[in-house]
Amino acid sequence: MPALAPSRFGAVLRRALWWVVLTVTGGVRRRGQLPPRGCVVVANHSSHADTAALLAALDARHRPAIGAAADYWFASPWRRRVCRILAAGFPVRRTGGGMDDLMSMTDGLRAGRAVVLFPEGTRGADGTVGAFHRGALVLAERAGVPVVPVGITGTDRLLPKHGRLRSSTVRVRIGEPLPPSATAEDARAAVAALHGGTAPEAPRDSPVRRRVAAVALSRWGLPLAFAWACAEALSWPLMPELLLGIACVAAPRAAPRLSLAALAGSLAGGLLALQLANTGHQLPAPLTTDRMRAEVRHQLAVESASAVRHQPWNGVPFKVYAAEAGRAGVPAGDWLAESARARGSRTLTVGLFFGTLGLLLHRLRRHYGAYVALLGAGFAVGLSLVVAGWS
Repeated sequence: MPALAPSRFGAVLRRALWWVVLTVTGGVRRRGQLPPRGCVVVANHSSHADTAALLAALDARHRPAIGAAADYWFASPWRRRVCRILAAGFPVRRTGGGMDDLMSMTDGLRAGRAVVLFPEGTRGADGTVGAFHRGALVLAERAGVPVVPVGITGTDRLLPKHGRLRSSTVRVRIGEPLPPSATAEDARAAVAALHGGTAPEAPRDSPVRRRVAAVALSRWGLPLAFAWACAEALSWPLMPELLLGIACVAAPRAAPRLSLAALAGSLAGGLLALQLANTGHQLPAPLTTDRMRAEVRHQLAVESASAVRHQPWNGVPFKVYAAEAGRAGVPAGDWLAESARARGSRTLTVGLFFGTLGLLLHRLRRHYGAYVALLGAGFAVGLSLVVAGWS
């Protein structure tokens, strides 16, 4: 297989980057495709995210180049670098000289590249497609390539003009090529029809996911995560990572704070369990074995509080370490510091993993009930194997 030329390789990387970004923020869908040879792509423009949508949707073999306003994207060195590296942008002056900037792309078009332009010249604010400037049509006619209309929807919700980033599915609809002789009005009408024909459809959702997300995002979410983790550090047999796997996939935005709440609850419960064991109190410890306790006692005798660093990976419940540390007289301060390091590495990683998974599987949230069933079954099997292995 021949090696990719540098510009083609860069196009592949840019497409992968923006596909991942848009997948995380709600997904990107494409209908239609570009002609096999070079072309001028004209699209509606309502958001800075339009560029990301096109780079994610257009084939890398066309090595898309994006026309960008010179007075904005090339006004400072850092913007210029960002535009060129992440968007394959080239400057187009909006006041004098812009036509010369466009004509510099004729050789690239004849070599098979796609030149992407937003003929409205600026981002619209009301969702309608404004009047088109003629530059894109003149460029296509000069290079002898077709004009391809593209309609984009969802970017105005994903990243509104002067607004903040939020979740939204983006749709890119590629129309039939127009001849180089097409007028600006022909191109505008084609883009407007494509834009109007890509109305977003609400993704199907699971009622179970909605209920779980409502609880996770409510005022009860953090206390629940804290209480679950605290109880597990004392006696409760179900680890807090199970709760995070359920709640963080349902409500990805809540993943960081739920993870921190679970970590805080685990540390509080572990400290309480240590103090209770130190004073001779013994709490029930279901699904634990004598072999677990013997191994933990040996580790504590050799390593003291730092023995808890083994806990995230060996399957022994945290409550066993906390209780045995109390019986061994491990200082509370040392225990808290070491358990924060050990529990934090696992709890935060697991919570953020499930939050990211929830973002990536946004389009499949109607299957959330099946996911919870599989997660519960997997947890039950895993727990059985761990207990059997330590018996």
